[in-house]
Amino acid sequence: MSSAKEALERLKSGNRRFTSGQRTDGLFDEKRRAELTQGQAPFAVVLGCSDSRVPVEYVFDQGGGDLFVIRVAGNLVEETQMGSVEFAVTVLGSRLVVVLGHTECGAIKTTLNVMSNPAQDLTPGLSSLVDAIRPAISPVAESLLFSDEGTVMSQSIRKNVAYNVDKLKTESPLLIPLCESGELLIVGAEYDLKSGEVDFFYGE
Repeated sequence: MSSAKEALERLKSGNRRFTSGQRTDGLFDEKRRAELTQGQAPFAVVLGCSDSRVPVEYVFDQGGGDLFVIRVAGNLVEETQMGSVEFAVTVLGSRLVVVLGHTECGAIKTTLNVMSNPAQDLTPGLSSLVDAIRPAISPVAESLLFSDEGTVMSQSIRKNVAYNVDKLKTESPLLIPLCESGELLIVGAEYDLKSGEVDFFYGE
């Protein structure tokens, strides 16, 4: 089992390989698939956005069995996501959790649009998504009322990541003691669609 700090360095090293075009071969070949039939021990959990442009294992140059990946629009921590993280940490032994947002996030953009034009008619599903994101970014949107759209967007993306990191750290009775003891590290990061770089900007 990797320690939290070792796991974080593995992700950082993998992202450096990804951005330099030196991805590792054979990360999920026939031999590895056969090994994984005996069980799994992912060294990190990544709770990322569903955006098709952010393939998590590629971004961190990891293979099958290395990461426990949870993907949902807006990289949100709701009950099922919380339970999934708790499972990976307490049952599978992962010691690092990363909430991974990304530039140009459509879920954040949609929420900002709805906040600017509340009369929009949304489906129940989209309404629940917007309602889940709104508490994280409302302070940013209000404080930057007269700022340019790009600034509001970029700061909202990061605020949403931080909000969900804090949710994991403060609302799970299983994760709280592990964080307090230093056994578990929960951090926030942002993937840049243009450069491919991941910036671990929160909670390290």
